[in-house]
Amino acid sequence: MQQRAFGDLEAVIMDRVWDREEAVTVREVFDELSAERQIAYTTVLSTMDNLHRKNWLQRERSGKAYLYTASMSREERSARLMRDAFESGGNTDMVLAFFVEQMNAEESAQFKAALRRAGRQR
Repeated sequence: MQQRAFGDLEAVIMDRVWDREEAVTVREVFDELSAERQIAYTTVLSTMDNLHRKNWLQRERSGKAYLYTASMSREERSARLMRDAFESGGNTDMVLAFFVEQMNAEESAQFKAALRRAGRQR
C-alpha cells in the first residue's frame, strides 16, 4: 500500500498526537494549536475525523467526546515511506546507494546496527 503524504494541518496534528503518550481529544489539540495560530475548532475536528477515516487515527468514545490515538508510530510511518520509496523510486540499488551517501557517520553507525539486529532476528 502506497503511503500518501499528509497535508500541512494533518502533519501538524499527527505530530501532536505522536508527541503525546496518552489519547487526545479534539479540544486538547485545538487548544494547543490555537495558542500558536488562528484556527477554528471545526477545522481541527474535521481534520482529525479525516485522519480517522484514512486510518491514521483510531478513536474511542469517552462521554460526548472521542479520544484519539495514532494507528501507527511515527517510526512505523517513516519506515513505510522508506519502503514506498524503494518500491517506486526506480532502481532499488541506486535508491539505497543515494540514501546511504546522504548519511552522516552517526546515522551510518545506526543503520549498520539496525542491519545487524535485523539479521539476528531472521
